[in-house]
Amino acid sequence: MEIKKSTPTNTVTRKLVDLDKETGNIYETVNIIARRANQISTELKAELTRKLADFSSPTDTMEETFENREQIEISRYYERLPKPVLIATEEFLDGELFYKENKPQA
Repeated sequence: MEIKKSTPTNTVTRKLVDLDKETGNIYETVNIIARRANQISTELKAELTRKLADFSSPTDTMEETFENREQIEISRYYERLPKPVLIATEEFLDGELFYKENKPQA
């Protein structure tokens, strides 16, 4: 997954006016961002699991587990990434998210 360098790694205070500008409703905006954050979280977890699976051995036990430098570096990289909610919020504000409204038909 590609993450832009401009995405902040810490919490940023946002103006509600900026967030609900596109949808007209802050609750819809939060719902859209939350759903995208869940997708990002799932993608990152799958990617991390796939990379760490290369280091696992079927014969490992708790006593035999040793520190692997590459494994530690991969884990640290993922720990330093911005949180999925921050990534999703940046995508929403940059207009990179596609969403559609499901309005009930009368």
